[in-house]
Amino acid sequence: MPVPIDNDVYNRVGETWWDEDNPLNLLHGSLTPGRFAYFRDVLRQQVGRDFTGLRALDVGCGGGFLAEEFARVGFSVVGVDPSTVSLATAHSHAVAGGLDIGYRVGVGERLPVPDIAFDVVYCCDVLEHVSDLDAVVAEAARALKPGGVYLFDTINRTRVSKLVAIKIMQEWRLTRLFDTELHDWSMCIRPGELTGVLDRHGLRVREVVGLGPRSWNPLRVLDMARAAHGRLTWGEASRRFDFGRTRSTAISYMGYAVKA
Repeated sequence: MPVPIDNDVYNRVGETWWDEDNPLNLLHGSLTPGRFAYFRDVLRQQVGRDFTGLRALDVGCGGGFLAEEFARVGFSVVGVDPSTVSLATAHSHAVAGGLDIGYRVGVGERLPVPDIAFDVVYCCDVLEHVSDLDAVVAEAARALKPGGVYLFDTINRTRVSKLVAIKIMQEWRLTRLFDTELHDWSMCIRPGELTGVLDRHGLRVREVVGLGPRSWNPLRVLDMARAAHGRLTWGEASRRFDFGRTRSTAISYMGYAVKA
């Protein structure tokens, strides 16, 4: 039976997404540059090197980590998230950085955007949280222009991911991020399962690659324990993991699809 996921945590701590000491910053330290480097390479192959004037939709934008990366390279970005606290933080940080990003309250199952309005739609750290994956993908496909690119990353459902994402990051007192449930392993998605859902909505998967630590060693688990007890920032722990593209999809994976 699925464990109730505490998605309200993003309202409780959403004011400090960009704070190095916030556990959510683990998603930023090296994950943001690591996966954006991959996404940028994909987009250069698919749409060219000039992104000026292209529209990107960030589904589940949180504090705006990726939205700001896309905005800096020329995209006109709209970010959607159900957490009003996170959106306020994202907006304030974007304004302080001189970035014009449109943020809207909404959920992936009912995106507050028009049909076929975006050149790129991306959904990161989100798909493993939703109760209706089919509806979220259908909405992304609706918002995407024909020939548009859908970018994604999510947690795989393997024994390794259960150890890392559930045991180490969620259950073990010495290393867990929050005293609450962030993920339900049964809701994690295998690549073949996601490919099937995307294909059903006209999104043809072109590539799936691994996403995880590129400098894996036992000391990184010690860093997690140190961060959990305030002796190391979560941002620094993330940078030491050096998250990015990997050969193995055992923990997480990312990739892209093109709308037929």
